[in-house]
Amino acid sequence: QAIQAINGYTNMSAEEFTNMIFQKIDVNNDGELTLEEFINGVEKDEGLMELITQSFDLSNVLKIIQNG
Repeated sequence: QAIQAINGYTNMSAEEFTNMIFQKIDVNNDGELTLEEFINGVEKDEGLMELITQSFDLSNVLKIIQNG
């Protein structure tokens, strides 16, 4: 939920957000992600790569804290 809030996905539930990610990168549709699927999926999806990168970039968190 914190990742969603930082990146502007607050209009989705945590479950909807997780399902969206799985649909993008679970290529064999088995409901599980292997490390290989995760890496390939993130590398192929520019939006997801940006989301993951921003999630690990604490500058947005610092801005939110500084602005109250």
